[in-house]
Amino acid sequence: MGDRRVGRELALQALYERDMRGESAFWEHFAAEAEGGEGERFARELVAGVETHCERIDELITQAAEHWRLPRLSRVDLNLLRLATFELLARPEIPAAVTIDEAVEIAKRFGSAESPGFVNGVLDHIAGVLGAKERGERPA
Repeated sequence: MGDRRVGRELALQALYERDMRGESAFWEHFAAEAEGGEGERFARELVAGVETHCERIDELITQAAEHWRLPRLSRVDLNLLRLATFELLARPEIPAAVTIDEAVEIAKRFGSAESPGFVNGVLDHIAGVLGAKERGERPA
């Protein structure tokens, strides 16, 4: 598994813990396998970005997830959408297709049976709104 995938999965776990507990001790206890590496740096960037831009990110998700209020979404799906939306917003060097594909793969691992399709649809809509689909396809 690549460093960015590790980072995305660590970020999802940290955001999930923060969402469920109101705080996160994740970095102190659970991120040892990526400590100090590229995966941890990427995860910390994603978590910090989601925390900083959460209002804008949640607004984009709300607009894209028709007929779904954020509190009704599973915590896994919501936090995965948040971190991928931040990536679409802040990391233009990563092709939108890569961000979406990675989120779908992580949804398969951590979400419900419906999560991959839901995550794909919401992120595809957000990428369109942000103009991220038009980005040149460069390797991530």
